[in-house]
Amino acid sequence: MHLFSVDAALVQRYLVSDVLSGAEAAALLERRAISDGTPIYLDDESMMPIEPLNSWARSMSYADLEASTMRDYGRILTRVDRHQAKRGSDLLGATESDLVAYRKLRTELQRKPIGGSAWTKESGLIDQFYGYLVDEKHLVRRPVRLAARGRNALSPRVRMGMDIRHMTFEQFRYFRDVGFGGELMNTHVNRSFRGSAPHRNRAAADLALGSGTRWREWATVLLPELGIGDQGADYGAEFTVQACAKYGKSRTVYVPSDAVDSVETYCLLERQEIAQAAAKTLGRKHRDLFVVTRIADGQVRGVLDGVEHEYEMSAMDADLRRITVREGEFGLEALTVFICRGGLMPGADSWKRYRHAAWRRMQDLRDETTPPLPRKRWRWHDLRHTYALQMLTYLENQMDGEEPDPAARRRRHRSYLTGHIRYNPLLIVSRRLGHSSPETTYAYLQYTDDLVNEFEAAFKGWVGDDDATYAQIAAHAMRAARQPAEVG
Repeated sequence: MHLFSVDAALVQRYLVSDVLSGAEAAALLERRAISDGTPIYLDDESMMPIEPLNSWARSMSYADLEASTMRDYGRILTRVDRHQAKRGSDLLGATESDLVAYRKLRTELQRKPIGGSAWTKESGLIDQFYGYLVDEKHLVRRPVRLAARGRNALSPRVRMGMDIRHMTFEQFRYFRDVGFGGELMNTHVNRSFRGSAPHRNRAAADLALGSGTRWREWATVLLPELGIGDQGADYGAEFTVQACAKYGKSRTVYVPSDAVDSVETYCLLERQEIAQAAAKTLGRKHRDLFVVTRIADGQVRGVLDGVEHEYEMSAMDADLRRITVREGEFGLEALTVFICRGGLMPGADSWKRYRHAAWRRMQDLRDETTPPLPRKRWRWHDLRHTYALQMLTYLENQMDGEEPDPAARRRRHRSYLTGHIRYNPLLIVSRRLGHSSPETTYAYLQYTDDLVNEFEAAFKGWVGDDDATYAQIAAHAMRAARQPAEVG
């Protein structure tokens, strides 16, 4: 079985057929509401569509899932199919023992077994797939029996909580300045440093921590959203994130002035040189790019595939942002803040590579002055966790001072819930993080009693190179909370 995925833009540009033109095929996909990323399963020999797999894939497209999510789901089902082929069967002929064997392979026997959260995703999809087959009468019953309390043989053995990993001040500075910035522990330049774009990567760390956003949100941010060059150093930036947010949930993101300053430093010292070197390459690719001609009032207007389009910036997804460019001093220039040598936004694999390289430098340069490093490698998402914990702790202390007694702190949270809901630190942080439920944010409370409480003020001196304090983030959040709630 071969796996492909839908990409309407590629079809329109490159499909050559006597039966159907690329434009006609793209129009048909749009008419049928088949989204990009929808898996396509073809037979190994005949290259004909395989049913009911493609019908199931179409149902996912109608569920309005993200393209990356559907590609992941397509790969999961392909792995199960290959496992079944080795056992002389197929997906429709799977038995409970087949799927239990697959679970054991993935979680125990393969060279690098997957963890509980990854298996939760796979088992959930497998269960959903066979539920679809039963609903559509392709199977009489699911291959895996339902046991007590709704569990089955594919369910994870342990219910996984949030894997909250955060940094202390010293750890963050070591991560940012030594790992990314090419410095030594004494703040001197490391002459043996061979990393690329240190100012970009340091700015990324500052932006991720200062805004508390997810990777998909801060890595795709546009220059106009941060107001780079349009505002003074005393002002932060505020913009709406939606298409790049988890579940497409709209919220306002606030970036303090120190983080904006860090990004501006990168733009002045490094970004311009990268953009200049890549201008000719982008010029040759202009037909495949969204060339912006006007930016105003949170909207961009430009030409894509020879057609003029206008978008709200908040409604632009990551794929569109990646190909968005404008005419700059040296030619076409990406509109995203962060760019790589090709002139466009770095992808997930690139940011992962930068992070892994930083971790290796951190390990190589560690000595007796180095802050304790965790057993596991840092993740970009750890900066979001750090933001949440620092912010929550700071807001608590602003409400009624520091409280050394853990039991008293827990009582304090219960009293918050009975007070005015907009002033509750837990709910303020929940809104800032874009959590679907305050219950998710509540998981952070068990971590507010460790090293993060030793600092007098949240984020003091973390972002930027001055002794600025991130109390401005808390002040901004409290001002927003005091504003009258919108009606409707």
